[in-house]
Amino acid sequence: MSINKYNKEGYPDPTAYEALTSIHKEEAAVKVFRPLVFICSPYAGDIEINKRAARIYSHFAVERGYIPITPHLLYPQFLDDGDPTERKLGIRFGEILMDKCAEVWVFGSKLSEGMKSEVARAKRKGYPLRYFTVECEEMTKCP
Repeated sequence: MSINKYNKEGYPDPTAYEALTSIHKEEAAVKVFRPLVFICSPYAGDIEINKRAARIYSHFAVERGYIPITPHLLYPQFLDDGDPTERKLGIRFGEILMDKCAEVWVFGSKLSEGMKSEVARAKRKGYPLRYFTVECEEMTKCP
């Protein structure tokens, strides 16, 4: 961002310049790069427990400096997971979001069919995968 010391008419405007410079410095100090991370965890089965766990995993990512992308917390709010057409659409939306992420984080030692599909896609695309227990402890090898 370029901050001009002069106003539109070409006259020096030190007050505006100082104010804008100060604002720019504050904004720059606040902006912290946070990479996107795709949260891969179960949805099907006990949906309420799985949604609660996904919220915990998402918060865990935030605490570690990431922006979590957790499609199974978003799309079932307005797409019907029981409708094959809408489920397929939600899965596709998740795939598009995964393409924007720096890493894919997989939670739990048992992978659902949906998770297996997401992990296979991440591997096929060469995306970095990290595996965590349900207690958010990183595992050295995949389940």
